[in-house]
Amino acid sequence: MLDIINSRRSVRKFKTDPVSEQDLTDILEAAMNAPSAGNEQAWQFVVLQGETLQKYLAINNNAPKGAPVGILVCQDLQAEKYAGFAVQDCAAATQNILLAVHAKGLGSVWTAVFPQNVADVRTLLALPEHITPFAFVPIGYPAATPANRSSRYAAARVHHNKW
Repeated sequence: MLDIINSRRSVRKFKTDPVSEQDLTDILEAAMNAPSAGNEQAWQFVVLQGETLQKYLAINNNAPKGAPVGILVCQDLQAEKYAGFAVQDCAAATQNILLAVHAKGLGSVWTAVFPQNVADVRTLLALPEHITPFAFVPIGYPAATPANRSSRYAAARVHHNKW
């Protein structure tokens, strides 16, 4: 597990090979096993492929193109037990997606859904008002292995009991 966590890197160039439905199910299962505030699980997931994926990328164009599939992680504000914590739930789910993707030998990158694009994303995907796009994770086989595999540990950023 530590090797998976420490070796995961963002992938922005993908092969066109399809990702299997079983891999997607496994990745989504990992996402849904993330911790959440009071076990509220205030998330929903939209799998984007084909023409819908291309239309999404045209709206929110900060995500790299070329991945055959992506997962849009959304906050479900009706599921929140504790106001304001859906964002933390979705962040944990997104991290689990990234780790599960890497564990399967696939590549991904966490991309933002720009606030100015939320209305257009809602329209494209017919999202209800209580569902807010949070992050988009394109997924595919890496076209190249990310070069930086060194540790990012920095002892100077660790403080014990006080600054």
